Amino acid sequence: MTDFEILPTATPPRDLLLLADEYDASVDDYIHRGVCYVARRGDETLGEYILLHTRPFTAEIVNLAVAPAHQRQGIATALIAHAARTARRAGLRRLEIGTGNSGLGQLALYERCGFRRTGIDRDYFRRYYPQPIFENGIECRHMVRLEMELP
Repeated sequence: MTDFEILPTATPPRDLLLLADEYDASVDDYIHRGVCYVARRGDETLGEYILLHTRPFTAEIVNLAVAPAHQRQGIATALIAHAARTARRAGLRRLEIGTGNSGLGQLALYERCGFRRTGIDRDYFRRYYPQPIFENGIECRHMVRLEMELP
């Protein structure tokens, strides 16, 4: 059982959004096209995600972030489970997510939560982001796409 609640919000915490996607223009592109959900304990925001209906029967988690002080406490896992339940209740059949090739921890988390790799958008970050991104000593060049079926 968790000691926090997950609620929709019309005012997503931008500092958290920028933890997961550091390019303001990218966040601006999707922030108002999806629904943001926040994990809160009292007045404290622990994490958030944005769920975007992308095409028939499909939604994508386009931003998932947990405040640094609360990472590795199961919050991201709870947010992903919430996204899957929310999408399933809306009649959707597939949930997608993407992350950079250098996001080794994110890839492991997503696969533990039931996502499977389905493709790579080559040089995505070089094409759409103004500055090179490095994580874990690796240049973040490609968007790794993952999905899960929602039974």
